[in-house]
Amino acid sequence: MDFLLFLFHYKFMKSLYICNLAKQIYSMLVIGIAGGSGSGKTTVVKKIAAGCSSQSVTVIPQDAYYKDQGGLTAEEKQKINFDHPSSIEFSLLVKHLDMLRNGQTIQMPVYSYLTCARAKETIPVEPTDVVIVEGILILSDPEMRARMDIKIFVDTDSDERLMRIIRRDIHERGRNYDQVLTHYENWVKPMHMQFIEPTKRYADIIVPEGGANEKAIQIITSHLHHYMMEEKNKKNG
Repeated sequence: MDFLLFLFHYKFMKSLYICNLAKQIYSMLVIGIAGGSGSGKTTVVKKIAAGCSSQSVTVIPQDAYYKDQGGLTAEEKQKINFDHPSSIEFSLLVKHLDMLRNGQTIQMPVYSYLTCARAKETIPVEPTDVVIVEGILILSDPEMRARMDIKIFVDTDSDERLMRIIRRDIHERGRNYDQVLTHYENWVKPMHMQFIEPTKRYADIIVPEGGANEKAIQIITSHLHHYMMEEKNKKNG
C-alpha cells in the first residue's frame, strides 16, 4: 500500500509539474474527474473542494450540459440514454472552459432529470485558479481532454456502483426499483463498458474506492493547496 501511495504521489506531482510549465501560457488549472455512474466521483470532488478555498476552486458538473429534451413525451424520456456521449453538449462545455481560461464569466445551464430539460435560469460562473470538471463521460471527448491539465479516474467495484445507482435513481430521478434495474441493464452497464471504462487509459491518476479513499483525496488536496499558494504569491509578487 505504501508503494501505491508513493506511485500516486509521484504521478500527481509529475502532472502538476507539467502543467506548471504550461503556466507560461495558461493561468487556470483544469482538472477532469471521471468514473462510472455511482463510482463516488462527486463525493471525491466535494471533498477536494471542501479542503480548498471556495474562492479558488470552481466545480462544473457534466450533468449541467445534458441536451435539452423537454419536448419529448413521458415515454420517450424514459428511453433517453444519459450514458452515451451524444447526450452531452460538449461543444458548449468546451466553449465555456475556453471562456473561463480567457478570464470571462460563463452562464452555466441548469438541467433537471425529472423534466429532461434545461431551466430558463442559468448560473453565472467566474474564473478561478482551479476548475474541476466532473462527469462520467468527460474523458471520452478529445476536445475536453485537450483542455485538462490533470485527468483523474475514480474506479469503484461494479456491485457497489449498482447499489448507489439504485438509491440515487429512486430518490433523485423519480424511478422505481424495476425501472432502475431495466435502465441499468439496457443502458448504464453496456455504455459503461463501451464508453466509460475505456477512458481509464487517458487518466493521469486512478483513484480506487471513490470517496472512501481518504489518503488519495488528502494527497490531491494537499498539492492543490500548494499550487494555489504559489499562484497567490505570483499575483502578490
